[in-house]
Amino acid sequence: MKERLPKQVYTSEYRAQAVLLVTRDGLSVAEAARRLSMSLKTLANWVKRAKDGRLPATSGGSGSVSHQRMVTEEQAEVSQLRRENAELRMERDILKKATAYFATGSLRGVR
Repeated sequence: MKERLPKQVYTSEYRAQAVLLVTRDGLSVAEAARRLSMSLKTLANWVKRAKDGRLPATSGGSGSVSHQRMVTEEQAEVSQLRRENAELRMERDILKKATAYFATGSLRGVR
């Protein structure tokens, strides 16, 4: 089941931090994109551009100034909360799987 994410506008700082998750922290592009609740293809493009030295800072690239919008404080907070929510869901899912694994292991030991 593939969930489509709404189109987003990202700040240059956000782009840089997302790329660092892959290049510095060693996460896969897919894992980083999932944690950030963003498109895998978008993040892959950013990582490729960063490796080629073409990740635009605040302007440049193929986008024009009309495509760039200022991110309001509320939008930044919503984006941060979405990222945190995605990370918490991932942690919850890991804990669910671990609980199920250990529960089946303890049942085998009872027999």
